Amino acid sequence: MDQKGIADRNNVRLIGDGERVLMLAHGFGCDQNVWRFMIPALSASYRILLFDYVGSGHSWLSAFSVDRYSRLEGYAQDVLDICEAFDLQDVSFVGHSVSGMVGLLAAQRQPNRFRDLVLLGPSPCYLNMPPDYRGGFSREDLEQLLDLMDKNYIGWANYLAPMAMGQNAPDELTGELSGSFCSTDPLVAKTFANATFFSDYRHILPETRHPTLLLQGQSDVLANPSVGEYMHQHMPGSKLVNLNTEGHCFHMTYPEKVSAEVLAFLSR
Repeated sequence: MDQKGIADRNNVRLIGDGERVLMLAHGFGCDQNVWRFMIPALSASYRILLFDYVGSGHSWLSAFSVDRYSRLEGYAQDVLDICEAFDLQDVSFVGHSVSGMVGLLAAQRQPNRFRDLVLLGPSPCYLNMPPDYRGGFSREDLEQLLDLMDKNYIGWANYLAPMAMGQNAPDELTGELSGSFCSTDPLVAKTFANATFFSDYRHILPETRHPTLLLQGQSDVLANPSVGEYMHQHMPGSKLVNLNTEGHCFHMTYPEKVSAEVLAFLSR
């Protein structure tokens, strides 16, 4: 597929005139619009590349395939397809939530395309793996969450959105996230949810070769602080910054704080 085809498929947008490209990758159930609060600060120094994973936002739903997107490697291929189509090198990748693992997979597959990584609230595994790893959820917890998705899709969205956004987040942002969940095709959402919540990518952490900033929120029910510490301990050359924030979507609720950390790391 040529550049226009990839641009249309993944709803790619480029903003700003900086020499270095900053690729922003959204998390599960979202789209590129979640980055709008950080773009003014970031686009002053960097060329911002925004996109939607296939099945999300304004991407081509017709390009979605359960076979490809049942594992995070399929989403990593979206990232690499975009890099190839736009002939990108030396990219700084910023990924929220599950896009942390997507970014690691892409960077390990084609390391020469990437300069460094910034991972916001990442988790290599959401499942508790006794005795030495606490991902935050039992298998039963997650199976019940996905069962709710099957039985009551709107109810599932209205349950997960406040959990992800944080108790004290503005109502309009919580409503926006719930609406984003609801607007995602149920098959796409279920496939992406399974790929996200039941995967275990802890084994790829020691293979990290790019400088990586881990931004961890202090009150995040989806990626608790022990996950950030675990990742830092297993990723060579990583830097962990604990933020005094609430919720999993702190790039939306605390954009100035997150932007400052991102810019400081990228200009190191």
